Amino acid sequence: MNGWILAATVELGGGGAAALWGVTTGPTARRVIAQNLTTSAVCPALLLLSQGYGRPAYVDLALLLALLGPVGTLVFARLLSDDLADEGASAWGLTWSAAGLGAVVVLALCVAAGPGRAMVKLLAIGALLIGGNLIASRALAGGFRGVRGG
Repeated sequence: MNGWILAATVELGGGGAAALWGVTTGPTARRVIAQNLTTSAVCPALLLLSQGYGRPAYVDLALLLALLGPVGTLVFARLLSDDLADEGASAWGLTWSAAGLGAVVVLALCVAAGPGRAMVKLLAIGALLIGGNLIASRALAGGFRGVRGG
């Protein structure tokens, strides 16, 4: 076991426990936020495992998850908009923590990968993960101020 795998294990343990707790308890809003957290926890873990095991295919899985995870959260936010409006979902501390973790993991892996195609792919994954997480969390919290209909 190397440091990358250990970091992935710790990250999956903490993020997985928080997501499992959120999914199994509480109202609908907490469950949808936990679904968004799952994406934010698993994607950096896949990147760390990719580096730890030397398997570049895990990076492709992380890219797919970073792209589709927030889209799934937005679908849930749209379908459950009435329930979410009544409950007033908000998890900005959790959102910024997950975004910060994603940024730290991506930057560490960019340093390890060095310049090249792998670094560009890692930066794209980081942008999708952080941007998607912020947009999906804002959609769960009731939309954007000043934007009509959401």
